[in-house]
Amino acid sequence: MKIFISGVAGFLGSHIADAMIADGHQVVGCDSMIGGSLDNVPGAIDFHQVDCNQFDTMVRLTADCDVVYHCAATAYEGLSVFSPHLVTQNVFSASVSLFSAAIHNRVKRIVFCSSMARYGVNQVPFRESYAAKPEDPYGIAKVAAEDVLRNLCGVHGIDYTIAVPHNIIGPRQKYDDPYRNVAAIMMNMMLQSRQPIIYGDGQQKRCFSFVDDCVYCLKEMAFSPKVVGETINIGPDEEFVSVLELAETIANLLQFNLDPVFVPDRPQEVKLATCASDKARELLGYRTSMSLKDGLGQMIDYIRARGALPFKYHLDLEIINDKTPKTWSQRLF
Repeated sequence: MKIFISGVAGFLGSHIADAMIADGHQVVGCDSMIGGSLDNVPGAIDFHQVDCNQFDTMVRLTADCDVVYHCAATAYEGLSVFSPHLVTQNVFSASVSLFSAAIHNRVKRIVFCSSMARYGVNQVPFRESYAAKPEDPYGIAKVAAEDVLRNLCGVHGIDYTIAVPHNIIGPRQKYDDPYRNVAAIMMNMMLQSRQPIIYGDGQQKRCFSFVDDCVYCLKEMAFSPKVVGETINIGPDEEFVSVLELAETIANLLQFNLDPVFVPDRPQEVKLATCASDKARELLGYRTSMSLKDGLGQMIDYIRARGALPFKYHLDLEIINDKTPKTWSQRLF
């Protein structure tokens, strides 16, 4: 088949592209390069450095495609409270542009990568049946994009499915970005002999998904008739750890003497966030093959091989006041 992948130079998109190429599919992809790297782009794909908001270009690139994966997003949940225009433009508007182009070209299926941010503050573990209660503009934009996808695909008769990954980690994750990817940020700091910075008391709890454990589920979502119209959490519901425990695990792997720097909480950060994986087990055969410790070890190997990097404050803050984290306004990373 011919597969289109947005965000193909990013972490998740590039891994999906590798898997599709390995299975013999033809892959076309785009990336705006806000958060991607050309190093991630497989040589065997037809790559275009363009933004999903460019509707006419999306129509051209998705022509004759069978499946569209929408992975591209400015996936900055915390930052979205302080740069809401940037984030929503590249989550909601970009999604509607690509969905519209794909439907114009009568693709067979759209696979949309949403976010656990859709659940907001809810009883854990989050289940797909829960009402969406997003706490920030990023989550709001993801939910709005889901609603538009359901609406348009229903009207125009296009198959779709919505994936809700949990905190994916692994090689290729961007680690010089001060706004996201907590594990990668901590590794980059410790490899520079710097203490990690932790928001609040560090008791925010998450589960982390190794990328390989997500990709085979996402592959299945492109082809299985069982998942049409479904929203499916993808990721483990075991090893529910605090951010402080995450830092301790990374420090132990690096043999680093941990003494973290604590700063005030980020506004709107959800304290407890993890998803139930029962539906993924039933429909996709989901299983966890990589422990958190081993997955973090592979990330460390990747970053060590490439070398620690200074953090790049590559996105502008749109709202700066006394609630803006000083890690960003004063560039503390």
